[in-house]
Formats: sequence, structure tokens, C-alpha cells
Amino acid sequence: MAYQIPRGCQDVYGEQSYKWQQLEKTFRDFCYLYNYDEIRTPIFEHTNVFKRENDSSDMVNKEMYTFTLANSSTSLTLRPEGTAGVIRSFVENKMFANPDLPVKLYYMGPMHRHERPQKGRLRIFNQFGVECLGNKSPYTDVEAIVLGYSILKTIGLNDIKVCINTLGDDESRANYRQALKEHFAPYVEDLCGDCKRRYEQNPLRILDCKVDHDKECMKNAPSMKDYLNDASKEYFDTVLKLLDVLEIPYVVDDNLVRGLDYYTHTVFEIVSTSKDMGAQSTVLAGGRYDGLIPYFGGPEGMSGIGWALGIERIILALEAEGVTIAEKPALDAYVMCLDNDARTYAFEVLTQLRAYGYRSEMDMQQRGFKGQFKAVDRSKAKVAIIIGKNEFESKSVTIKNIVEKTQETMPVDSMIDALDALLNADCKGE
Repeated sequence: MAYQIPRGCQDVYGEQSYKWQQLEKTFRDFCYLYNYDEIRTPIFEHTNVFKRENDSSDMVNKEMYTFTLANSSTSLTLRPEGTAGVIRSFVENKMFANPDLPVKLYYMGPMHRHERPQKGRLRIFNQFGVECLGNKSPYTDVEAIVLGYSILKTIGLNDIKVCINTLGDDESRANYRQALKEHFAPYVEDLCGDCKRRYEQNPLRILDCKVDHDKECMKNAPSMKDYLNDASKEYFDTVLKLLDVLEIPYVVDDNLVRGLDYYTHTVFEIVSTSKDMGAQSTVLAGGRYDGLIPYFGGPEGMSGIGWALGIERIILALEAEGVTIAEKPALDAYVMCLDNDARTYAFEVLTQLRAYGYRSEMDMQQRGFKGQFKAVDRSKAKVAIIIGKNEFESKSVTIKNIVEKTQETMPVDSMIDALDALLNADCKGE
């Protein structure tokens, strides 16, 4: 019986896996530089970790994979995003008691959302994200944006722009929500089903609708900036001034509200401007959240900021710009065994090469010389270690330099020194 991968999923292997590894290494290197520590949370949580109160987001209302344990009323949900689980862990493990706040954490792993699969949008997708927890400062907001922007520029994305907005504090948001309710009241029946629900739960989310966005009532909707109190204006002005000082280009987008309900103050997206990205152009997104830590039982007034990027979508953006980030590395050495009686000896040689740090392979199919040499060529090995009857009997090896097209036979005890000189020990495995 033939089995196929579930719809909306993908296998990552071969050349593609090397792209992932290079991206993950870059992410980790930047987090080390910015003093972020890794956190690994469970792949599923209790459902109420994600489904909080009157949440209006599509993720909570339509996309979560939720299940109940057999013979139990316990409801669990495969994580659809990373922030909630990190905050749960932050509070449960009392990381907020750390004397040197903020606590800075990063994560990588699969997320799960039941939505219509399309280019750049999968049902199981992988995110890299950061969360900076414990204090509230425009400097922390800008540090998070600079970290994300620097990562994307370093991996080779140039066709990108930073879009930023503010949702203000609780008072500003409440005033704005009321203004939106009054504005959209005459048009509710003309809005899509999701927006009718959003009107009652969180009218800010109407502005993010992809169905109704061209309607006149959307174009004439009130702007958040007109409802900010002085403290929120000052906070956002400081964020923008810091971005100017650091020469981070940005566009203020009054309609940017983000897809999750817990955001306050600064929200931002980094989008690809490449024409080949299509509708799924957002490659990194996040914002500040003032109420999430207290909601999970943490200290009142403790805030956080974070963002996440989708690895699959980053790879699409790189491909759209024609950027190659990694290829499968060449082998250092390929062991060619030309005599079946010498196979065990050849295997010993292979093991010795690996013990000394040389990325090596050996023919395991008992192919002839031509077949093995084709394998050497496909592996792009720098040298071939040839072992025939003579080498076996004399405990020697013949080292063939593939680039220079030269070869030399020597005792096996001299092999490592010869390879060190030939390949340069500092370049092994590259």
C-alpha cells in the first residue's frame, strides 16, 4: 500500500535540508550575539493556553487542531504559534523573578494550523521566533525590530520593507474600538461572516480583512493615530526616532493590526516586495503585548515583545530574489574499493578518515571502477582514496587529487598527514 504525506505538509530532505540548517545556524548566531537563550516548549498545550477569553483571531476560531484525550475531558491543542507557550513557561517557571530583566528567549519548531494550503502557507509550518520578557521600553521594541531586520539582510534578502504601527495602550485601544464600532455599525450586514463576528469581539480585526478590504467603509475607517493618548503617542514617537537614528527604513501603516488579539503599542511586519512572492509576502511579524504575562498569572504590569518568521516562507523569499544560501557540501574523501577481498580494510580506512574529522564516504554496492568514479564525481569529493589488491596487501592507500588530477601511493599510516597537507586541516568538511 502506498502512503502519501497529508495535505498541507511537506518533507524536507536532501539539498533543501542544507538550506534549513544554514538558516537555523544564522538564527542561533544572531541570538547568541543579542544574548537570547533557547527555549523548547511542548508541541501541544492545554487548549486554554491558546483559546483565551473572547479572542477574535482566525487562528483561535477556525484553525486550531484540538483534541480530547480518551476517557478524559482534558482538551489539548497542537501549538498554532509560539508566543503563548513561551509565556506559559515564563510564568510557570517563575522566570520573572530573574534580577536581570528582561528575559530573552528564542524558539524554533513546527506550528499547526488547519487552513487552506497555498503557496507560502502550510498546515504544518516551522517558525523561528524571539520573545523579550519582563520590561516595557521603546528601546526593547527597536532592538527586536533591528534583530529581525538584521537577520533577513544577512541571509541575503534585499527586497524587503518594515511596516510599523501602534495600537496604543488599553485606554487608546478602548477609545479606538468604540470609534470603529460606531463607524461600522451601519455596514455590519454588508460585511463578511468573519467581520460580523469581529465586530462584536474585536473591531480592530475588521481592518485586517482580506475579503472586505476594498469596500468604501474600510477606506474611510477611523485611524488609530487619532485616538492615541499622549503617553502612547510619546512611546511610538520614540520608537520611530530610534529607528531613524539606526537608519532602519520603515513605513507607518495605519491599518496594520496583526492577526492576534493580544498585541498593544508597537506592531510590525517585514514584508517581501518581490513580485514573485504573491499574496503571502509577510516574512516576519510581531509586536508588543502588555496583558499576556498577567493573564497567565505573572506579575501585573509586566510586558513583553516578540516576533516570529516562517522558515518555509523565508526560503520562498530567498528563491524569489535568486539568493542561494547553501548547497550540499562536497565530501573530503571518497574511498574506492577495487577488490572485494580488501573491503574490510577499506572500511577501516573510511572509519579512520572520519575519526580524524574528514567527511568521507565509501562505495557499499560493489560497483566497478567506472561506477565508483561516477559516484566520486557526483559527491564532488576533493580526493579519492583508492584501495585495490596491492594496497590491501601492503597496507597502503593511493590518494588521487581530483582537482589536480595527480595521485600518490603511501603507507596508510601516512594518509592523515598527507590529507592534512593536501586539503588544509582548517578546511575539512567545507
